[in-house]
Amino acid sequence: MNCEPDPQEVDKAYDEGDFTQLAFDYAPIGLVVTENRVIRDSNKRFREMFQYSAEELQDKLFVFLYPSEEEFLNVRHRGDNILGKGNLYWDERVMRRKNGELFWVRVRGHSFTPDAPLGRAVWSFADLAALRPYQPLTRREREVFSLMSEGKTSKEIARILDLSYRTVEVYRAKLLKKFGANNTAALFTSLGDIEGDHVVPTAT
Repeated sequence: MNCEPDPQEVDKAYDEGDFTQLAFDYAPIGLVVTENRVIRDSNKRFREMFQYSAEELQDKLFVFLYPSEEEFLNVRHRGDNILGKGNLYWDERVMRRKNGELFWVRVRGHSFTPDAPLGRAVWSFADLAALRPYQPLTRREREVFSLMSEGKTSKEIARILDLSYRTVEVYRAKLLKKFGANNTAALFTSLGDIEGDHVVPTAT
């Protein structure tokens, strides 16, 4: 899929001083506008990242871009509290390209409807595959690691995933053993962790 703009399209935008569509289509990051988790519009970079055409994505529920329906259901309300307060939200999660390849992405979101955070929103997607190659993990291991990368404690992860504290500790231990890490920091290094805050306050 070609993400290079038509020179005439660029000239037209600059001649008319209207860069809205040009900026959306050719932003150096995937962008998607959603309504109740249904894709209403997406830019070229997003479509290239996931290997779908605009027609294949239009008006589709996000679920088919996840490794499984369970993972979609587990992450879909994760940022509600943050988005509901008018803040930007981000996390890192595993998603699936059209060819079946699983890869890590960084997702950022802004809600236009804070009272119903997933009602109408815009999201950006950064492909982390070059920085964090996907490792074969079970669904639960991916979910636990994703929440660990957000700084969640085992008790918090247990509550979010409706698991026992002991079960989360078992998954944490499995992750450490699988990657030969002695602690959480070493685990993140093994999996290519990228530092940063997950809540970005809006400017006042």
